[in-house]
Amino acid sequence: MSGPAPTGRPRSTSRDQVQDVALALFVRDGFEETTVDDIAAAVGVTRRTLFRYFASKNDIVWGEFDRELERFAAELRKSPADEPLFAGVRRAIVAFNSWPADGDESIRARMELITSVPALQAHSAIRYADWCRVVQDHVGERLGVGPDDLLPETIASTALGTAMASYRYWVSHGGELLTHLERALDLLGAGFSDEALGLAPPAAG
Repeated sequence: MSGPAPTGRPRSTSRDQVQDVALALFVRDGFEETTVDDIAAAVGVTRRTLFRYFASKNDIVWGEFDRELERFAAELRKSPADEPLFAGVRRAIVAFNSWPADGDESIRARMELITSVPALQAHSAIRYADWCRVVQDHVGERLGVGPDDLLPETIASTALGTAMASYRYWVSHGGELLTHLERALDLLGAGFSDEALGLAPPAAG
């Protein structure tokens, strides 16, 4: 990687600026090798101040994930009553992973860290469970069962696995993430038809 990470406190430090500086250090020096003190010094704040923005170094990698999960849930709620269940899940997952073209580099750096750094795996498991819960809540409501019933858990877990496979493929092979994701979800969706799930087709007319 070329050039050092930016140093000196910005005029108005923000969570986004902390993330940008930290990701630059993680990419340049490695996640394990970069300490919280390194990040604080590069941002130009104290260690204590840094923890006001993020609870841990691991949390910096995930950024605004909680807010993004709220957006994900909102996308699922947009599903009309006559939309096949998995079609709505697929649409929401694609929307969840859509961002401006200039965000690709940052997202790719995050996903490379999340999918390859052992120290992040335990933390990632918590985040994955939160993601699955959003899907489970939606699927359970549509099916009239609890979110922890077998079908909501199965759909959420397999959807997550499909998304993660798409991320890993994108990180290692390049191309367009949404192209990989849509292809993989289409293959998965073939097995989650409304008929297979026992849902009645929408009434004609």
